[in-house]
Amino acid sequence: MKYDVIIIEKVEYELLKRIVSMAQYYKDSTYRASIEKLKNELDLAKIVNEEDMPEDVVRFNSKVGIATPFSVNRTYQIVTPDQSNIKENKISILAPMGLALFGYAQGDEVEWEFPTGKNAINIVAVEQVVKKVKI
Repeated sequence: MKYDVIIIEKVEYELLKRIVSMAQYYKDSTYRASIEKLKNELDLAKIVNEEDMPEDVVRFNSKVGIATPFSVNRTYQIVTPDQSNIKENKISILAPMGLALFGYAQGDEVEWEFPTGKNAINIVAVEQVVKKVKI
């Protein structure tokens, strides 16, 4: 892990805590497990101001290039649940992939529990799309 802990911008951290607290009622066990893991990571996360946020860290609206051991290479944009649209490669922060990537940096390898089992994801690129998130 490039920065030793996940890094989250202060406003996005507050929004993420709200989203996670509302998502605890999901019935799907994979989502609940992903949310529980994210809650644990939030406890250890480094929370920073906007001006201190590294450019290569995955956050809301980031476009993230990933590679998996199964030769899957894709780019997704991490968005709030209401903006999710898989046809446009926009995945919700609450999707297992969104939860897995958030707060990690380009070059990190992330292991996460997905519906298909535990998988490793390599973050090969992070592009910031300038768009303020509202809480």
